[in-house]
Amino acid sequence: MSTPDGTGISLERDKERGIAVVTLDRARKHNAITLDMARELGETWRRLRYEDEVRAVVVTGAGGRAFCTGIDRDDAGRVPQPSSPYAIDDPLVAIGPKANDLWKPVIAAVEGMACGGAFYLLGEAEFLIAGEGAEFFDPHTTYGMVSAFETIHMAQKMPFGEVARMALMGTAERISARRAYETGLVSELTPAGEALDAAVRAAAVIAAYPTGGVQGTVRALWSAKEAARAQALAHAPHLVTLGNLPADRQAELFAARGGGGAGGAGAGAGRGAGSEGFRLR
Repeated sequence: MSTPDGTGISLERDKERGIAVVTLDRARKHNAITLDMARELGETWRRLRYEDEVRAVVVTGAGGRAFCTGIDRDDAGRVPQPSSPYAIDDPLVAIGPKANDLWKPVIAAVEGMACGGAFYLLGEAEFLIAGEGAEFFDPHTTYGMVSAFETIHMAQKMPFGEVARMALMGTAERISARRAYETGLVSELTPAGEALDAAVRAAAVIAAYPTGGVQGTVRALWSAKEAARAQALAHAPHLVTLGNLPADRQAELFAARGGGGAGGAGAGAGRGAGSEGFRLR
């Protein structure tokens, strides 16, 4: 059963196999996340906690051009911020399954671009499967923004030097799906367009196992790194508040570098003059 909700999130359940597919369903905007989508994602994860017939979940993006390009910049500008350097209201901070106390295994199926705020979701998935055309990058530093939450999430998935290079190089480089596979970010590489099918197959295998053992294993895996992760995330709001350029300067950089097009923080990063960069192998 497919459940479109009008917010850009769709939820499809296969109760026979015990799986659900959560789709960012805004392909025309590169699946950039609006405030409504952020709220609905949180509610979806919390709802799935109580659905015993769903034992494994896949998260993906519609259309094939992008998994997700972060927050929709039009909506980001509507979030009021406190003046204190010790607090920030981040609408994406609770869009992931772990942030909503869902400990059923989540597999991410990635096609096309995955950048910026997409890492809040990818960072809380158990593992990633990607199509050959997928590419990963983090545009924050290019536009005078601190990559804090995103970098912390991806530091749990990638070798330190790889995530450092991705974060610091900004839009100048994109990590190809094959490079992501070689460095361990991606656990399975498929032909373009086949990542979702592969993720569903893996989810069905996991869902067939006794759920107590599966969820206990998920908790054990996350407990191995949760203390360091939680401590790092606690610092993130201060780093963002202290390090980000003022909003008007960010907007100038977006306009100058061609990053102000439709979609999220990274959607326009490859379209401006000189901003295409190159892909790591």
